[in-house]
Order: sequence, then C-alpha cells, then structure tokens
Amino acid sequence: MKAALSGHETTGEEAGDNRRQIDVVALGIVTAAILLFVATGSEVAPSVVDSLLEQGPGPDNFILNAFLLNIAIIIFGWSRYRQLCEEIQLRKVAEKQARQLAETDPLTGFFNRRSFNEGVDRLIESASASGKAVALMMIDLDNFKQVNDFNGHSTGDMLLRECARRISMTLPKDAMLGRIGGDEFAAAFVFDTSRSDALNQTASALVKAIGESTEINAISIEVTASIGLSRSDVPGIDGKRPDAHAMLEMADIAMYHAKRQGRNDFFWFEGLMADEMRFRTELENGIRQGIPRGEFVPYYEQQIDVQTGELTGFEMLARWDSPQFGIVSPEIFIPVAEDIGAIGDLSESVIRQALEDAKAWDSRLTLAVNISPMQLRDPWFSQKLLRLLVEANFPPHRLEIEITESCLHQNVAQARSLITSLKNQGIKISLDDFGTGYSSLAQLRSLPFDRIKIDRSFVTSMIENKDNAAIVHAIAMLGKGLELPVTAEGIETGEVLEHLMQYGAIKGQGYFYGRPRPASEVTKWLAELGSTSGKPPFMVQDPLPVPGKPETVDSEVMKAVETVEAPKRASNA
Repeated sequence: MKAALSGHETTGEEAGDNRRQIDVVALGIVTAAILLFVATGSEVAPSVVDSLLEQGPGPDNFILNAFLLNIAIIIFGWSRYRQLCEEIQLRKVAEKQARQLAETDPLTGFFNRRSFNEGVDRLIESASASGKAVALMMIDLDNFKQVNDFNGHSTGDMLLRECARRISMTLPKDAMLGRIGGDEFAAAFVFDTSRSDALNQTASALVKAIGESTEINAISIEVTASIGLSRSDVPGIDGKRPDAHAMLEMADIAMYHAKRQGRNDFFWFEGLMADEMRFRTELENGIRQGIPRGEFVPYYEQQIDVQTGELTGFEMLARWDSPQFGIVSPEIFIPVAEDIGAIGDLSESVIRQALEDAKAWDSRLTLAVNISPMQLRDPWFSQKLLRLLVEANFPPHRLEIEITESCLHQNVAQARSLITSLKNQGIKISLDDFGTGYSSLAQLRSLPFDRIKIDRSFVTSMIENKDNAAIVHAIAMLGKGLELPVTAEGIETGEVLEHLMQYGAIKGQGYFYGRPRPASEVTKWLAELGSTSGKPPFMVQDPLPVPGKPETVDSEVMKAVETVEAPKRASNA
C-alpha cells in the first residue's frame, strides 16, 4: 500500500497515554508494597536477628505477618504488571489487525471503498491548500469475469494481485490506491495543474502495463483495462467543486464511456458523458423491467430460395416494444443486456414466444434463432433450449440456431461441445456472419455446422464493390466445396439477387423480400398465401431467370479445402 490513512487509527500519543495510566496503577501497587516491605522489614529484621542470637524475643506476630504479606503482594504485583503489559501488546496488535481488515482489501492490500473515499477527501483538502489538484482514476478490468469462469477463482485472485502490483508500480509512489469492486480499482494522487499532460502519459502507461499478458499456472492470460479519469479542479456533475464521491462518479462515467468506445483505453470525464450515462441507466432499468412484462417480442424476416422464390422459413429478430422509447432495435438493447447479464432471460423470453408462433406455421417452414456469445458460454444452454422445445411441443428439426463466427475463437472447445449437444437433439446449426470473424477452414470443417451465412456487409454492396463481390463468390464456392448450404443476408435489390442466382441452390433474406414483421402480421400473411392449408410449397415472388449456369468451384478454393481434408484422409488411411 502506497499511502496510509491518517485519522482512522489511534495516534501514538493516545496509545502511550493509555499505557502509562495502566502502568502507574500497577507500579503504584508494587511501589507501595515495596515501601511497606522496607518498613516492616526494618522492624522484623532486628528482632529476627536477636532471636537467632538468643539475645531477645522474636518479632511481633502481627508485624511478621505483615512482612510476609508484603512479600506476597510484591510477587503478585510484579506478575500482574507483566501480564498487563502483555495484554496491552496483544490488544494493540488485535486493534491494528481489525483496523486493517476494516480499511483495506485483504487480497490486494489496497484501501476499500469507504476508507478510500475518506482518504481522497483529505487529499483534496491538502492539495487545494497547496495550490494543486487531485486526479482520480477508475480502472476496470475487461473480460475478467470470463477469465474467472474459464480458469477458476484462484486464478482470478492471482490475476487481481498481479494487476494490483502493476498499478502500484506504474502510478506515482504517493498515490492512494483502492479496490472498489470485484475487478474495479481506483487511484488518486496530487498533481501540478501546470503539468496536466503528464496525467495522459501515466494513464496510457497504465493501460499498456495491464494489457501485457500474464502467465498464471502455465496459462497465458490476457486482460485489458478501461480507465476513466476525473480531476478535483473541474466542476462536478452538479456544477459544484467535487468531493471524493463526486469524483468517483465522474471517473466511473468516463470509464464506462471507454468501454463503449472499444475498451483498452482511457477517457477524461466530460459533461456529455453524464447525459449518456443517464440514458444508459434508463435503458438498463427498462430492460430489467421489460423482460417480465413481455415487452421484448419476436419479429420475423423471410428466408427465400433465390432460385425458385419459395419461402423456406423465417429468422427471428428480437425487438423491444418499449412504452418509453417505442420500438427499439436490437443493435441498441442487446449490448446493454449482455453487459448487465440479462441477455439469457431476454433471449429465453423471445425464443419461447417464437416457438409458440412458429408452431402454427406450415410444418415445412423453419425458424432460425441467433444466440448471444454470452449464451454460448453457458454450459446449460442446450438443456434450457430443450426445455423450451418440450414446453412448446416444437419439432427440433424445424429449429436452426445461428452462432456468430466471432464467438468461435473465444473458446472453441466449449463451442464444439454446445454444437454437438444441440445437433444430438436434432437442431440444425448455422455459422452466422461468415467472413467477419476469425474462423479458419480447419475450424469450419471440424465443427459440425449445417449451414454458413454470408454477412450482409458483403452482400449489400457487392454490385458496387468488387472486393465484396469477390468475397461473396469465394464463400459461395467454399460452401459448394464443403457441401455446406449457404444463406446470403442483406439482399436489397433485384440486381443483387440476380448476381446471387449464379451460385445455384442458395437461400436469401433481406429487405428486397420485405422488412421483418411481428407475429400477427406474419400469421395473417401466411394465411393469405395458403401456407397453413397443406398446399404445395408457395411462392413469394416469381423466379427470376438464371443468368447462367452455376460456376464450378474455384481451383484456389478447392486447394484450400484440399489442405483441410488431406490430413484427415491420410490419418484415416
């Protein structure tokens, strides 16, 4: 710990005074006994000597008894005096330990929130008196919960101690350090207002120091830090001079702003951030209250066979029908729900509604559902999904779970276990947003996917952008080579559709076929098309003429596939 708190512990003078009062009493008793011993001894000793020399009578019995009693009192008093000294020392040690437990974090040795706040208030007063200011940092470890879940709490504790050591080594020696929460640290130190640029250098150095990989139990662990900063010479949210509580609130707002901007960075508090934070708080409260109220509802986007124009199913897209904000897009509320840990309950709610809706559709229509990376890390997700299927009496083979490609590199083993578990229940698995993540061909082939989906960012602009057109072409050919069906997202024009038809049997979805609709509109539309009457497959549009025969698989793509498959064939041989 770099800085000690004054005022929370008994001062040396007070402790000394307490000890001296006890010593005077004990020493007074012993001293009185010694004086009485001398007095009685001067009377007893001559009589005893005369008695031994047979020159006189022995000492008076009363005086002799008093003399012996004095000896006992001296022995008892001295023993008690030593016991009192030992008790005082033990009590002082116990009080020191109790103060330390009350004021500090036992894992890191940093101050806890209460003592840190009190220390910062004193630091602000002393800095203001000397014409200086106080800088306060809120430091939050990114993805720490994931490290804890995957590697255990003991590894998490060692990581916290290592981060605390790096914080202590990077910040000024007189910095006051605190552990505010599970993975949140705070630091405060005095700085010269004429040298404010040095604070940016310190914050940047701290982000770099925490971001360096850490090896714990032969495992390389990487975490980053999001840091928010505030200063005592800048008015607080209420426009007044900030105290410790206000500075912590300002730094906390700036820290969350750093997280929203991509993490692994630092930001100074600005007034607009408070407005953002208030809106964020309203969103969080609205999400928590909206889930049990049923405000999150499924919308459905058509999935079409691009060759025949036949409707094959729908992808379920969550929407928030908020009484305060209206219809809210998932791009806004899903990241917030993930951050506050509500994504699991939210997803289960809309999946349950979607299964009930899709149960009334034609049995040939499928339902595709996208899951969050947070759910992918839930070891019980497949069991929860199976329970929903049983409750809705929905056939598993009609359900298709979409897993975003960027989720795979986080924990391939857990993803493989989840995918296998879902497929064993008869559920189909799609790799969503293919081309935007980090999956390799070997990874794609080793995981038992049933379909790959081309991300809309490539499809939408493929006519104007040759690079995107090349990527779409490569993915379509890769699907042919690996015998994986392909779905193209983001079809918005007939020109894009005509271009995609050259790749043969491929599904498509996008605004060209219509925007996502709520369940009531979908049910009415399906009834109009006759899809619930058991008639042959129905068309949502006339098939467009095929511009040419589907091209063969590119030789370069085939070489890539061959690179993946050759080792398997060799091992089988």
